[in-house]
Amino acid sequence: MRSVENRRVAAIDRFLPEWDAHEVHAVVLETPPGRALAAALAAPAAPDAIVGALFRLRGLPASGSIESLLRGIGFAPLAEEPGEVVFGAAGTPWQPRTGLSPFGEAAPGSVQVAANFRVEWLADGLSRLSTETRIRAVDDDARRRFRRYWRVTGPFSGLIRRRWLAGIRRALGA
Repeated sequence: MRSVENRRVAAIDRFLPEWDAHEVHAVVLETPPGRALAAALAAPAAPDAIVGALFRLRGLPASGSIESLLRGIGFAPLAEEPGEVVFGAAGTPWQPRTGLSPFGEAAPGSVQVAANFRVEWLADGLSRLSTETRIRAVDDDARRRFRRYWRVTGPFSGLIRRRWLAGIRRALGA
């Protein structure tokens, strides 16, 4: 299990300071932080045909915004602060069609997932928009199952997030 060390505290740290799987992706934008965060939440969930196809394979809706997708599949806001929004849920993603439960109600054999969009002000009118995903297994059985699942799906998860950020950059003309 890994944890936060030697970096500025983010809202996501309050919910999953330790994790079994983790990914961070970021983009620098020529826009103020507030506009960047709003654009991230309002961006299309499937900004291109590749993400749309991946969502259809998983049985997820390919329409609507990123925020409506997250809420629609069972993620609830855990924190909504200036500069950061954190969503969370619990469940067994390796079992199709089992649905997600509230983050704080993670049952034995499941994982907790926290995902955020965070924006930081940089010099010269630039902003750094990042999205971070952390997954923590509730127990050893869930950890084993999740690791097998993540070996296959993790690269696609990262691809989706990178394409989200590229779509946000295009939408902002940055």
